[in-house]
Amino acid sequence: MSWNPALAPGCPDEIGVDAIETLIVPRARDIGGFEVRRALPAPRRQLVGPFIFFDQMGPAEFLTGQGIDVRPHPHIGLGTVTYLYSGDLHHRDSLGTDQVIRPGALNWMVAGRGVTHSERTSATARQAGSELFGIQTWIALPEDHEDTPPLFEHHDSTALPVIESGGARVQLLLGNAYGEQAPATLHSEAFYADVQLEPNTRFPLPDEHEDRGIYVVAGSVTIAGQCFEAGHMMIFRPGDAITVASGESGARLMILGGATLGGPRYIWWNFVASSKERIEEAKRQWRAQHWGVGLFDLPPGDREEHIPLPD
Repeated sequence: MSWNPALAPGCPDEIGVDAIETLIVPRARDIGGFEVRRALPAPRRQLVGPFIFFDQMGPAEFLTGQGIDVRPHPHIGLGTVTYLYSGDLHHRDSLGTDQVIRPGALNWMVAGRGVTHSERTSATARQAGSELFGIQTWIALPEDHEDTPPLFEHHDSTALPVIESGGARVQLLLGNAYGEQAPATLHSEAFYADVQLEPNTRFPLPDEHEDRGIYVVAGSVTIAGQCFEAGHMMIFRPGDAITVASGESGARLMILGGATLGGPRYIWWNFVASSKERIEEAKRQWRAQHWGVGLFDLPPGDREEHIPLPD
């Protein structure tokens, strides 16, 4: 499947600045030598389609023996999407999954009614100096799937559709776009893709989805004569034909969106739900630590510690 960006409607000089509904500039947070930039949720925008959480992890470098250690913690009402540009993460969850994710592959975990997982730098990567750079997002589940059984899927880069044309390379991670369908099991309409643009390349967003956004990972893009560099997220008005142009050094983007959910979502810590009652019950059960009974268990092979419920 291919497209001709130069002939797509809505070239950059034809788009008004007001086509950008929301501009988000996430603040960087240092969490102990490791920088995170959170774009979603934002004060003026909670969701882009079903995407309710968007974190840029790193880039970070670690000395020999060091790395990331995110202890076992719980989720409800969402799906987590982990995608790396460099480094690795060792994922273990209460379903029994034991998977190392590496650049270009996709980890997709649906929490549903409840799941627990940990994320750590692998033992192999700790043997020498290592690095980590990637994006982690959450997708809020529709109300009729909030109680679905948890599941985990890992898709290597070779299983993910790649679309190349006119200086653009798109690896489709989730959902459907540009006539292609990614393999991960979704419960709502969405799209999510890693886009690499050569210098001065025009690139159209898919127009079949209601909500659409762009996050600039590297380089820059121009929209209506205005330049947006790395670390900016733009969310566009529904229905507008949108084409962006990469800068002199090219660009790397994450594009995301889909259909809006039927209503707002509550977020507390690692829990997402359509009602406060669901969150209160999840809090109660995690605090009780009755592993293997009710909503939560600890991952096999990583049961010695966990993140306690915040005060």
